[in-house]
Amino acid sequence: MDAREIRHVMGHFATGVTIITTKDKAGVPTGITANAFSSLSLDPPLVLVCIDKKANCYDCFEDSGLFAVNLLGEHQEHIANRFATKGIEKFQDIAWHMSGNDIPLLDETIGYIECTVGPGYDGGDHTIYLGQVIHAQAAGERPLLFFKGKYQRLRKRTRSAWGARGRMRWARAGLKPAPTPPCAGTSRVETCP
Repeated sequence: MDAREIRHVMGHFATGVTIITTKDKAGVPTGITANAFSSLSLDPPLVLVCIDKKANCYDCFEDSGLFAVNLLGEHQEHIANRFATKGIEKFQDIAWHMSGNDIPLLDETIGYIECTVGPGYDGGDHTIYLGQVIHAQAAGERPLLFFKGKYQRLRKRTRSAWGARGRMRWARAGLKPAPTPPCAGTSRVETCP
């Protein structure tokens, strides 16, 4: 398969959007937009991040020994775009602060995870880094998502919307719908542009 086909298929898997931040050798903050992030283990607390070997800040991750995963909220698409753009000052006009662990953190995110850099593993055009979690916090806000090559947001779907759509499908098929399940009164979540 060629890279374009793989990217197309992988785009059908919705992910959260993060900014991975660290510092260069001079202590200057740097970061990149990434959706290649995952929780790996609860005991010990580990995450993994995948960093493109061509990223301007690639060497900074091992040099610094620390990084943070900043979880973006639905209102922060502009930050995702800024950190995905090459050749610009990423932190200019972005509210941020240095954590107590001396890691750059973006302000007003829905959460962050501070880590020490663990082993790196070859992952083709990326390096897979393990991160030992040293501090984490979440605000419980709505996330920014990435799906089919576009930023997306969560939208609540009410019972009546599910019911109307379901009734139309059953009617078109000439079938009688099944009884309403006990969970029908709960809200469901879907993505929307």
